[in-house]
Amino acid sequence: MSDKVKVTLIKSPISAKPKHRATVEALGLTKMHKTVELPNNAATKGMVDQVRHLVKVEEA
Repeated sequence: MSDKVKVTLIKSPISAKPKHRATVEALGLTKMHKTVELPNNAATKGMVDQVRHLVKVEEA
């Protein structure tokens, strides 16, 4: 398993629930198609799982 994951915002969080919008912002995703590298740990996996309909995840 990789120690990092690439997370890309592929769908706008405008119409999403406020909790999901806050999660996307906490992941560091502020604009559409922005990609961030995050550590591959339980906290990150939980956040990504919560907004999996808004993001794309790849191994880094």
